[in-house]
This record gives sequence, C-alpha cells and structure tokens, in this order.
Amino acid sequence: ALSGAALGLIAAAPAKPTLWSQTVTTTPIGAFLVGNPAAKVRLVEYFSYTCHICADFAKAGTLPLKTGYVDRGLVLFEYRNLVRDPVDMTAALLVRCGGPKAFAGNHQAIFNAFPTFIAKIQKATDAQKTSWFEGTTSQRARKIAADTGLTALMRARGYTQAQIDAALDSEVAQAELTGMTNIGLNADRVEGTPSFFVNGRNAGVTAWPALKSKLDLALKAS
Repeated sequence: ALSGAALGLIAAAPAKPTLWSQTVTTTPIGAFLVGNPAAKVRLVEYFSYTCHICADFAKAGTLPLKTGYVDRGLVLFEYRNLVRDPVDMTAALLVRCGGPKAFAGNHQAIFNAFPTFIAKIQKATDAQKTSWFEGTTSQRARKIAADTGLTALMRARGYTQAQIDAALDSEVAQAELTGMTNIGLNADRVEGTPSFFVNGRNAGVTAWPALKSKLDLALKAS
C-alpha cells in the first residue's frame, strides 16, 4: 500500500516547465535558432566575435535574455554572424563544433575569452599576421586558431583536434557564414554590430537595457 501511495504521489507530481533555450535548431541560411518556435516575438542579432560591443552585450544580456524571455517561450532568438575579418571567421567556424546543442556554450565561451584572444591578436608578430591572410580559408583559420589561443580554448572544452580541424575545414560552414554576412549587409542593411531586429524591424539599439525595453514593448503589442 505504501509503495502504491508513493507511486501515486510520483505520478501526480507536476512536470517541470520546458526551458525553451534548450531547443536549438539551424535555419536554412545556417544561423542558430534558440527558443519556442511559436513565440510572439522573434529577435535576430547580427554579431561579430571580434566586436567589443558584441562582447559587452554577451556579458550583460545573455543571462537575463535567456531566463526572462527565451526560457519562458516569449522570444525566439536567431543568432546571425556578420563576419568582419579572418579572426571572426575562425571563431564562427569553431563555435559550430558539436552541432546546434553545443552552440550556446561555445558562443558564450568565446565571448568570455574576448579580452584574452584580442590581446594575443595585438601581440602577434607581423609574420603571424601576414600568414593569417595567406592560403585557403581553412589554412588561414588553422593558423589563426593556434596563434590566438582559440584552439586551446576549444580543446579545454573537450573537443579533439580532429573535431576542431573538421570545423575549420568545413566549406559548407564557410559558405553559410559568407552568405549570412552578405544577407546582413545587402538585404538587411546592417551597418554595424551588434544589430538587433525585433519582429523584422531594426531595433536601433546595442545595449541590453535598451533592447529589453524594445522586447517588452513588442510583447505588449503582440
């Protein structure tokens, strides 16, 4: 009887709410889509891994955006790369290690390391910097990843060298990132990073408090 009662209590326990940030897919252009597909507000961010304002947003906005809006199913968040330089391309390729489910962790880890790898870029020799513009995209990316410490960062996250090299060598990912950048520049008229679009309209803001206000207004209007 006790066992039956216990089982009844277990069966009656309410299910834990869905954390929508765990729902991650890719779009036809190769962007990462995080959250509830039926959310009333769709947020698009164009960002660069070598942009200090993007790094500031990642530091200040990632957690409150995730817990207050994405996890609750209110906002569907699409991350789009706007590649500015070879280092940015390298980081964008590395983030794809592990597929969609690993994206958020890799994305935040690279932005968390922003001061470190930017310092390595600044301290790089002229010979190193010259090599970053020589050879194929894959060859450049391998050199950059090693010289800036991004390879070491991904190894510390548990990826093998083979996985890292495969990500850097992916011609499909390279083409997607280039295409995504062209969409941002030519179709969406993005003039800088980060750029946020709320339900298709450029929000015209770059910092979390201002973006939060835009999201709240969009939710009230929906």
